[in-house]
Amino acid sequence: MDQRMTHSWLVLLCASLCSAAPVSESLVVQVGPPDSVPCGHTTVLPCWLSPPQNAEDLEVRWYRGDHFDHPIILYQAKKFDGSQDASYDGRVSFGLKDAASGGLKSGDVSLKLVNVSIVDVGEYTCYVSSDQGYDSSSLRLSVTETGSPPLLSAVWKDDNMLNLSCESEGWYPQPVLRWSDGQRDLTPKSLVHHTASSGFRSVHSWLLVRSSSEVSCSVGLTTKETKEARLHLGSPPQPKTGSSVGGWVAFVLLLIAVLAVLGVIGVMYFKKKVKGKKSRSESKHTDENEPLLPKDVVQPTALSTANTFYVNIKLVETENKYLKIVGSILRDGDGPFPDGKRVTRLTAIRGTPGFSGGQHYWEVSLGKTGFLKHSWWVGVTSAAEIPHDFNVSTNTSTGFWFLSSSSSSEDCLQFSTEPKVSLPAHERLQTVGVYLNYDSGELSFYNVEAQRLIGSFTATFTGEVFPLFNPGKDDKGSMEILQRAEQTESNDHGNSVDLAEGPSP
Repeated sequence: MDQRMTHSWLVLLCASLCSAAPVSESLVVQVGPPDSVPCGHTTVLPCWLSPPQNAEDLEVRWYRGDHFDHPIILYQAKKFDGSQDASYDGRVSFGLKDAASGGLKSGDVSLKLVNVSIVDVGEYTCYVSSDQGYDSSSLRLSVTETGSPPLLSAVWKDDNMLNLSCESEGWYPQPVLRWSDGQRDLTPKSLVHHTASSGFRSVHSWLLVRSSSEVSCSVGLTTKETKEARLHLGSPPQPKTGSSVGGWVAFVLLLIAVLAVLGVIGVMYFKKKVKGKKSRSESKHTDENEPLLPKDVVQPTALSTANTFYVNIKLVETENKYLKIVGSILRDGDGPFPDGKRVTRLTAIRGTPGFSGGQHYWEVSLGKTGFLKHSWWVGVTSAAEIPHDFNVSTNTSTGFWFLSSSSSSEDCLQFSTEPKVSLPAHERLQTVGVYLNYDSGELSFYNVEAQRLIGSFTATFTGEVFPLFNPGKDDKGSMEILQRAEQTESNDHGNSVDLAEGPSP
């Protein structure tokens, strides 16, 4: 009798253990790795039963790490339980692992996750149970974020060397930074990664190169497209005396061009001594490990903000025979030109009103699609009258701040700085927006159609400055200063004067 009872207990114990077995032979959970998901996108974490079977009457639980009791999603008794993790509320549901899937009826218990962010990175477990047993399997979700285009700064050193720094932020996971001179990779002096409180990563690097070189800095994820900054630099500036721009002149150039795949952006920071009044101790170069841009450097203004300071610009009356002007439209006149094929101040003209304070924005059309100009200047000048002596240099040191394009080098844009700065450009601009913040010393240029910044630099303006235009030469397209039908007063337009009447057509 005792032996029979012992045997019965053993049979019951065995039955109990078998019914609670962690894996039933008829219930096997399989998962497939999801693709790497960009922030803000939707993804499906694939999970299914093998062999396929109806999962409508089963319990399905998705959870992270070891948080079994705090699931992301819990399905049981043919309905969803409301005890899911609050951070996933409204973002999770069942999805389909592929287009041919039959959903729960075919054993597809995949998790659909919308508006993915970097906090979602990590391990996810798919758990399925029935009266006969349970099984689970885990997979890891990877999330990516493409950061900002690299900021490239350059500081000239006394030994004809250039201290070049590159910085980019907002990446996930950690990005890779690469320097190149077009022929080989360059080894940086420093490479530092940083993780912000938001979890996004930034990278900063610098190296020394010789002047008169073309250097690029590319930043990107190992499996994704990269963003690149590229600049071609001329010879370092030489000290000048008697310049109309005294003291120290600091330029910050933020340059953007569009390549076939890469968005190109760069920032340059130059220090140039134009009057020999500073002591040597005052002209020491900034330390390579200091922030990329000094705190007193003006950050470029967004186009949406600049656009609120629109002012209608008129062309001054002129008897310049080398220009043709009808209202706000201008182009080069009939030749021959004494300065040859070069574009000089001979075909330049200023606009009105002039400005000695405040914020102001205007737009310039460079033609229509199919007839876009390839030769032009757009910017500002401190010259009350533009002299026609074309042998005198026209750059920032003589009071001309502008962005230009040339028919002889259509693959690049140039800024009127010293040293010369060229930027690769593989598409012509249609409309250029110009923003002047006189008080902060910012002059920014925008690609209006693309709604993005083309370039920005800062300088200390003194006296009145005027809008500057040059239609170039031998160009089928015309330049037009765009007028807005309704002009409203802004509370921060500074001291711009009433609009002057343009010449009669």
